[in-house]
Amino acid sequence: MVRSYVRKIAFSGVIAALYATLTVAGASIAYGPVQFRIAEALCILPFFYPVAVPALFVGCLIANLLSPYGLLDIAMGSAASLIAAACTMKLGQINRESTAMKALACFPPVIINAVLVGAVIAWSTTNSGEAFWPAFAINGLQVGGGEFVVLYLLGFPLLISLPKSRLFRYLSEQHGL
Repeated sequence: MVRSYVRKIAFSGVIAALYATLTVAGASIAYGPVQFRIAEALCILPFFYPVAVPALFVGCLIANLLSPYGLLDIAMGSAASLIAAACTMKLGQINRESTAMKALACFPPVIINAVLVGAVIAWSTTNSGEAFWPAFAINGLQVGGGEFVVLYLLGFPLLISLPKSRLFRYLSEQHGL
C-alpha cells in the first residue's frame, strides 16, 4: 500500500518536472498571446492516469512563475490546467478505448485555456473595461489556437500510441498507475 502511494507520488513528480522543464526550455513560444507550449501535450495523461491531474497543476504552477503576466497568470493559468486535467480524467473514466473519446479528451485544455488564459492576457494588457472584451476575443482565439495545434498534433497521437507502448503496459500492470 505505502509502496504504491510512493510510486504514484514519484510518477506525479516526474510529470510535474517534465511539464515545467519543457515549458521553460521552449519559453520563446510558451508564453504570450500566441503560445505553443509543447508541455501541453502532457495534458492527455489524466485520460489514463488520474495522478497526472495534480502533477500538471504543479508543473504549470512552476512554469508560470516565469510568466510575463505575473501573479494572475500563476493563479489562473495553473487553475486552467487543473480544471482541464480533471475534465480529461473524467472523459477517460467514461471510455478509454474509443478513438472518438480520445479525440474529445484533447478538447478541454483547448477551451479552458482559451477562456481563462485569454482572459488573463486581455486583463493584463488592457487599461479600460471596454477594451477588455475585444482583447479577450482575440487573445482567447490565439491561446485556443495554439492549444489546438499542440493538443491535436502532439497530444492526440500520444493518446493513441501510449496504450500500445511497453512503458504504458509496464506502468499499468506492474505499478498500478
